Amino acid sequence: MLLLAVIAASVAGTGYWYQSTRQSNASAVVRTASPVPVTVARATLGDIPILLEVVGRAEAYESVTLKARLDGQVLAVDYSAGQPVRQGEVLVRLDPGDFESRRLQAQANLARSEAQLAKARADVQRYLALQGRGFVSEEKVNELRTGETAASATVKADQAALELARRQLAYTRIRAPFAGVVGARLVFPGSAVKMNETVLAVVNRVQPLYVTFSIPEKHLPRVREAMASGDMPASVTIPGNRERRFAATVRFLDNTVDVSTGTIQMKALLENREEQLIPGQFLQVSLSLATLSNAVVVPTEAVQQGPDGNFLFVVRPDNTVEPRKIEVSASYRGLSAIGQGVASDETVVTDGQLRLAPGSLVQVKPAQPAAASTDQTAATPMPAAQPGGSAR
Repeated sequence: MLLLAVIAASVAGTGYWYQSTRQSNASAVVRTASPVPVTVARATLGDIPILLEVVGRAEAYESVTLKARLDGQVLAVDYSAGQPVRQGEVLVRLDPGDFESRRLQAQANLARSEAQLAKARADVQRYLALQGRGFVSEEKVNELRTGETAASATVKADQAALELARRQLAYTRIRAPFAGVVGARLVFPGSAVKMNETVLAVVNRVQPLYVTFSIPEKHLPRVREAMASGDMPASVTIPGNRERRFAATVRFLDNTVDVSTGTIQMKALLENREEQLIPGQFLQVSLSLATLSNAVVVPTEAVQQGPDGNFLFVVRPDNTVEPRKIEVSASYRGLSAIGQGVASDETVVTDGQLRLAPGSLVQVKPAQPAAASTDQTAATPMPAAQPGGSAR
């Protein structure tokens, strides 16, 4: 029994020594762990605009579908598909033969009526002279006056017929109603044309250009307030190419909210001087609804996404990090305004977050060269995307 007690005491002592040694080694490992290299930035105060980003579509400032005002046959098509056209330029010519004949006929009828009117007036004057001598009765003179009036009415009717024939002849030349771009060729020489039915060409005015888009109705008060203070600017980009930005001005706010979507339609006017945009093209529209003044601002790359929402790592004075849950009020040009969670002058981690955990020891990397910073400042600013058409 004494031997068994000695053996048990020896085993317990050995286990206690092993456990103490293991914990000591683990603590030494923690104490000797290398700091995580990170890049940091300081939270500052600044003004950040609240942007609303939505998808829009380019729309022609003016668009017209040209149709013939008479029946006929296409004689020639004087335009190439997609070419720019000037106001008044002839696009399609119809065969004018029949209409030229009608014009000549109306002109001849007018000449005949004018001759008959001249004879009727002369007869009236001659019979008035004879009436003064008592050779003709009053009834005969009245009859001639009636004939003169009828001849005058016939002349006016023939003048109107001649004017109509001239207009119909002019209608055989279909002209561009304004300067713009003509679409594809829709008819060819020899094609039969039916009045007000056959489409001959489509002309769009693309300078300037409308950008049509819809916004959620919850933003309507801010939009009305912004438009009431003057012209509301908008920034337009092509999806997938945010380097090229186009300045526009909001000019239209619809008077009805679409009850099926809960959105209201708006239009912005864009100069499009170089005709880089065409009607029907999808575009990204950014509206500045308001500005957050003296907001706490950090680089957008500091903001991380977690299961409980947005967060970032704050570097404490002892070079350890602390995760903070935050609220992002707005994002613009690579900066994010923090509504809650970070104070001004605190240091936040902008790179290296994947290796961090609460309490991790960090080592700040040296700052980037000034040239790189200058190039980044000179780059074209791009507001952060806000999916779903909601302001942040």
